Amino acid sequence: MSVSSQQVEVVLKEIVDPYLGTDLITAKAIKRLAVDGGAVVLEVELGYPAQGYRNVLTTLLKDKLAAIAGVASATVDVSWKIEAHGAQKGAKPIPNVKNLIAVASGKGGVGKSTVAVNLALALSVEGARVGILDADIYGPSQPRMLGAQTKPESKDGKTLEPVMSHGLQSMSIGYLIDEETPMIWRGPMVTQALEQLLRDTNWNDLDYLVVDLPPGTGDTQLTLAQKVPVTGAVIVTTPQDIALLDARKGLKMFEKVEIPVLGIVENMSTHLCPKCGHEEHIFGEGGGRRMAKQYDVDFLGELPLDIRIREETDNGKPTVIVDPECRISQLYRDIARRVAGKLSLRKKDYGSKFPNIVIKNT
Repeated sequence: MSVSSQQVEVVLKEIVDPYLGTDLITAKAIKRLAVDGGAVVLEVELGYPAQGYRNVLTTLLKDKLAAIAGVASATVDVSWKIEAHGAQKGAKPIPNVKNLIAVASGKGGVGKSTVAVNLALALSVEGARVGILDADIYGPSQPRMLGAQTKPESKDGKTLEPVMSHGLQSMSIGYLIDEETPMIWRGPMVTQALEQLLRDTNWNDLDYLVVDLPPGTGDTQLTLAQKVPVTGAVIVTTPQDIALLDARKGLKMFEKVEIPVLGIVENMSTHLCPKCGHEEHIFGEGGGRRMAKQYDVDFLGELPLDIRIREETDNGKPTVIVDPECRISQLYRDIARRVAGKLSLRKKDYGSKFPNIVIKNT
């Protein structure tokens, strides 16, 4: 008994990828489909890194294909290819950087920098080439979080080499000054410094550059919106009403400058008592989800208030690096796949042609 391409396509359209929000055919993720009698060969090429999801998807596709009447064997290969996507008009591209993701918050104290570094590391663990730029000139924190105190090298006396730590390329004003030296600069000096750190760093073939923005909607954010090709923004908040109020301002700022908001991350959602296991919403409950629904953006995930996250980040070894398979790391990796999956759907041209399908009914 032979199998038709229509039978296979019907099944594939029923499988919705959780990180794309659509089926693989609609997302143009089917690289090759070959049907030879009862043998089906399927090659999937995702637009986002998926090291932690590859086996799950492969098994799911094999099981679904094997259940089709007439299928004797199903071979599935899942890979990914990360492409550069569009940014706001008028912004000059950054050499060797495909996509720039801004991580922002309306106010300080919501754990934005911790989320930014773990998001960058999660994208790296998932299989992407990633860098992180610490855009907080007044209060740089990424050197400590990455456990990197090395001053960046300059091979030509004009540009800087990114500092490598945990597989990430990174740059921060914190690498160039003493940790306790205050930056007593006015706005124009800050924005100039940000542009230099961004454009005078020799980034090396990055799929994603994560930019850890300072809190608020000031000069740094405006410079980024006007002069830097931002592919998308991630808003970090806590469930607390005051934090959500300021987070809304940040979201509206990106909307006004036509930078797409990829979604909202709710940090410190719950506290799990290490002694009794009781879980409590000490800062409120569901605020991030309500905000996402109100502004019609994706809710990317919830992260707990956990002493382990604070201790490991303060020690220069963020959780995703210390234990990539633990529950907290899995939450970060899930959020990273959602962010990258959302970005992958922003292709300028999905193409008008269905991928290479070979049918041999014997």
